[in-house]
Amino acid sequence: METPVVRNLLENNDAGAAQLRALFTQHGVVVLNIIGSPGAGKTALLERTFRDLGGTFSMAVIEGDPQTDNDARRIVAAGGKAVQINTGGGCHLDAALVRKALDGLDLAALDLLFIENVGNLVCPVEFDCGEDCKVALLSVPEGDDKPEKYPLLFNLAAVMVLNKIDLLPHTDFSLERATRSAGRLNGNLVTLPLSCRSGEGLDGWYDFLRRLRKNKTAGTRAPAGS
Repeated sequence: METPVVRNLLENNDAGAAQLRALFTQHGVVVLNIIGSPGAGKTALLERTFRDLGGTFSMAVIEGDPQTDNDARRIVAAGGKAVQINTGGGCHLDAALVRKALDGLDLAALDLLFIENVGNLVCPVEFDCGEDCKVALLSVPEGDDKPEKYPLLFNLAAVMVLNKIDLLPHTDFSLERATRSAGRLNGNLVTLPLSCRSGEGLDGWYDFLRRLRKNKTAGTRAPAGS
């Protein structure tokens, strides 16, 4: 049960997120909030995206980490624009932090903005950052029971990226179980198995981004899987 303090915190954040959403819509920017565990491959997915779609879309990343700018430097090396947010131990980004990060970005020049949230499957889910959709990123080494253990993320996400499928022959991870469990939580969830290392399945991710961009420029908020 939420305490009054927590409820007020979330309500204030929701108000800030609504302002951000209006701002992003005004500029026609598609915003994706990527949520996953440390080491799941969030930055690796963005590196591949910038290298492969850099000539198609203008993109940037807001990087959230407790410390260091390691991931931001990886994005820049891949040809992208990145703004680093260090939370100093905080377990999530929120609307206020994202709003502050926008000082380093030109929204009018962007097609896609990625929010790479702090590595955590719990706290980041509850804080709306004004995104068009949440991306649940799960990797094979983490196990196929994560949708059952962390249901809120998979309930609210528009897409579940299953990364590191090149490791499937070396694990007992079941794509069927992970997909079935997530589907019970969210019947509209798009599931995208892929490998950032081998490149397998990345076309599905890129098609997802293209659909989001098409919907946004058409002035719609249709489900990304439509």
